[in-house]
Amino acid sequence: MTERPLAVARQTHPSGATVLTVSGELDHHTAPGLTDALDATPFGPGAPTVIDLAELTYCDSTGITVLITAYQRAQATGSHLFFAQVSPELMHVFRIVGLDRVFTFQPSVEHAINGLRS
Repeated sequence: MTERPLAVARQTHPSGATVLTVSGELDHHTAPGLTDALDATPFGPGAPTVIDLAELTYCDSTGITVLITAYQRAQATGSHLFFAQVSPELMHVFRIVGLDRVFTFQPSVEHAINGLRS
């Protein structure tokens, strides 16, 4: 598809969590950009990550694979991983493939950060 290029912005939240804000289209053409950003993200105990998907407009199976790989890496390293601000359309796709029972979703980045404190 790739009508709107993928952009990934990384910032460190004051809590210490890494926040990746993903915008555009995540497909087989653009997935390497998110993969690179995730590879450069420190996963591990005490290094939570929030992937903000508010501006993600499209995600194909390759994009879903990248997100699953991030989840698996978080699990393997004992890191918390949250997905924030998922659109209803993307959430529908996650439900179809059963990821709504695997991933941890939060309505906002701040909700995800607050979830770390409880």
